[in-house]
Amino acid sequence: MFLYTLAALAASTRLVSAAPGPSSYCRNLPGDAGWPSVEDWNALNSSVGGRLIQGVPVAEICYGVHADGTACSQLRSDWALVDPFLNQPVSVVSPYFENNTCTPDVTSATVNNTSACQLGNMASYAINVTNAETAAAGINFARDKNLRLIVKNTGHDYLGGSTGKGSLALWTHNMKNITLVDNYQSEHYTGPAFKIGAGVQYEDLNQVAKDNGLRVVGGSCPTVGANGGWRQGGGHGPLSSSYGLGADNSLEFEVVTADGKQLTTSATENSDLYWALCGGGAGNYAVVISAVIKAHKDGQVVGSRLTINNDGNSYWTVVGEWMKHLLVLDKIPGFATEVLITQQSFSLVVATLPGGNESTMAQALAPFYETVAHLNITPVVNETKVQSTYLDHYDEYLGGVEFTRNITIGGRLIPRSLVQDNTLLQNLTQTFKDMVAEPDIVVYLLGYNVTTKAASLPEGFNAVTPAWRDSLFLVNVCIEGSADDPWSKMDNDLARANQWQDRLRDLTPGGGAYINEGTYNAPEWKADYFGGTYDQLRTVKSKYDPNFVLYTRPGVGCDEYTETADGHLCKA
Repeated sequence: MFLYTLAALAASTRLVSAAPGPSSYCRNLPGDAGWPSVEDWNALNSSVGGRLIQGVPVAEICYGVHADGTACSQLRSDWALVDPFLNQPVSVVSPYFENNTCTPDVTSATVNNTSACQLGNMASYAINVTNAETAAAGINFARDKNLRLIVKNTGHDYLGGSTGKGSLALWTHNMKNITLVDNYQSEHYTGPAFKIGAGVQYEDLNQVAKDNGLRVVGGSCPTVGANGGWRQGGGHGPLSSSYGLGADNSLEFEVVTADGKQLTTSATENSDLYWALCGGGAGNYAVVISAVIKAHKDGQVVGSRLTINNDGNSYWTVVGEWMKHLLVLDKIPGFATEVLITQQSFSLVVATLPGGNESTMAQALAPFYETVAHLNITPVVNETKVQSTYLDHYDEYLGGVEFTRNITIGGRLIPRSLVQDNTLLQNLTQTFKDMVAEPDIVVYLLGYNVTTKAASLPEGFNAVTPAWRDSLFLVNVCIEGSADDPWSKMDNDLARANQWQDRLRDLTPGGGAYINEGTYNAPEWKADYFGGTYDQLRTVKSKYDPNFVLYTRPGVGCDEYTETADGHLCKA
């Protein structure tokens, strides 16, 4: 991390001479006539207490006269993983949006070729946001200087929302405060809650919750931020069938709006903005500083795993029967599942049932197991374990996984009605079979009951796309890449993901998809990711950010702007 002093900013070699800007309808980039001067950046740095950071690629340690060979070697070893990118002010997890503009693949002949290490689509500067005041200073500066503004926590983002050439990033990663609220009271919820800063990650929050005899709804990956895109886009995880989506568990948000004002939003205060922040997409309506979220009494959780190898005979019958059995599990309160389908095997990665025991788990899965036995298939793994807390259950089934970053995700929410139709179910099963016939594709089926009834909320309480409420499970189509894939390969993978999303869309007319686990350039993004909530969300956007100080794609209203070939963000 490079925290630049005023003198260092003034001496920066990355600042370039002003050139004529493309248009007043476009955000400024370095070199444009409207790009802030050194004095402007110095003034901003002073106003935020020296917390302005000049954007550098994570792999810059591998280039130039100050190259660190040891650190570069370690980075090269970890390049395929998400971990090196989580604490970076401007670098992001997704290599597609990073655009291979600076990699650790250097030799003695190229180590001094600093032109091979460029920012690309990363932010030019970031502010280490520590409170609402520093966020407001950044918002006001970007608005007044006509700069692109983005919000970044971990950069655990496959939509590119934390990137933008020439942008100023509000880096919220270090706001890690977690405060227990013993007895939160509101019209819709009374009970324990946590107030969490914008930079809190689930690996921290889950432990604090356990230590207080509680548990919270979180994702499957421990390093995901608890307060950013995951929550604001909906947010699912193993406890979603018990308590609803992440958005459903959000009670309040402390935000700074596009005009630099600090607001509290809840179901009764600035309720339209609260509604939008609960599932309407991240980084597009206001900058979240903190949130108050529901916490739930911890206790025993039973889990189960199962693996069946593809024997070449009845394998795809098993897949179809599992989807049918999800209709049974859907009626068991709190039951959630994660299944991985490949060409080689069907794996129940984890079944989660809070409050259950070995007997209730066996009873729930028995009809499916009987079908498997009838097909003369013997599982290679079949075990059930009871844990005394949710975090112990999580660690048993999902802990210790190394998460890689070059993955392209598409998806679809599959409604109950499809699985109830045998013809449509056969078509869906065949689609999965066709997907995994491509050797770099795996498919996840994530089974939850997240109806508003299950979440104990009235209909339309938040902006979560209605397709979530009608779904039996979420499909993730994952195209796995390698650390050294060229950008052209990643671009082709994105096109393939869109093609598979299109095929799933054809099977589910009028349905939808989960914005956080879809493609950023889906052709039917408005219907897919927002459904019937889009027009109301656009009204909220007009009220709180009419001039698009905040911009994300695919965010509400993003089609009213376009990105030019040289990186300018311009009004369409």
